[in-house]
Amino acid sequence: MALGRRLNRLLDRSLVLSTGPWLVLLAVFLGIRFSKGAPLADLYAQLSRPFWPGTAQSEWLQQATQLESQQRIALLEGELARLQDDRAQREQTGPWITAPVISRRIEGWWQQLELGSGGLAGIKPGAVVTGPGGVLGRVSSITPTTARVTLLTDPSSRVGVELQGNRGHGLLLGEGISRPRLKFLNNDVTVQPGDVVVTSKASSLFPANLIIGVVQSVNTQAGPAPEGLVQLSAPVESIDWVRVR
Repeated sequence: MALGRRLNRLLDRSLVLSTGPWLVLLAVFLGIRFSKGAPLADLYAQLSRPFWPGTAQSEWLQQATQLESQQRIALLEGELARLQDDRAQREQTGPWITAPVISRRIEGWWQQLELGSGGLAGIKPGAVVTGPGGVLGRVSSITPTTARVTLLTDPSSRVGVELQGNRGHGLLLGEGISRPRLKFLNNDVTVQPGDVVVTSKASSLFPANLIIGVVQSVNTQAGPAPEGLVQLSAPVESIDWVRVR
């Protein structure tokens, strides 16, 4: 009897020893399952703490976030200013017709705008088109409800111009790029980057003294007279409303 009881106790101990590790693993698995891995995440966080980014990287991230916010604010302020200019353009009255820009082709050979007003609004071929900043071009054709504008940058465009202050008369030539070429008529002209270019008093196509742009660069070696590139004052790519006169 005593021997049987002893044998039973030994069997119970061996059963506990053999199943104990599996019970522990089962308990750990159930703990992870119901805690959704939180203990492992905490353990990993503690073990990886020596490798966490330092304060310098945190400061870089803060500076990058601030810079991004400043850029967004600048973009919004620029867009707001543009909308305010468009509104002022529409609301002002004078000897002109205000028309919306409905499409634009400002790349390659064609340099044109399409306006959402035409013959019914009183627009005529040859009319001068201006925007905030200066001259854009002339109306080349119309329909009852639309008008096509040939820009100063179009290869067919030729405009008589002069430097502000009745200096340096020349011809502005469109070349299919954003900056037309200014070819002076006299070789003794004094010109430098930054000089303002306006329509000439001798022009038969444009009223005198309308601002066109500023001289960006000068080639004094060109013959028979100096030449330059002109940065136009009216931003064609962002204008939504124009004046036709």
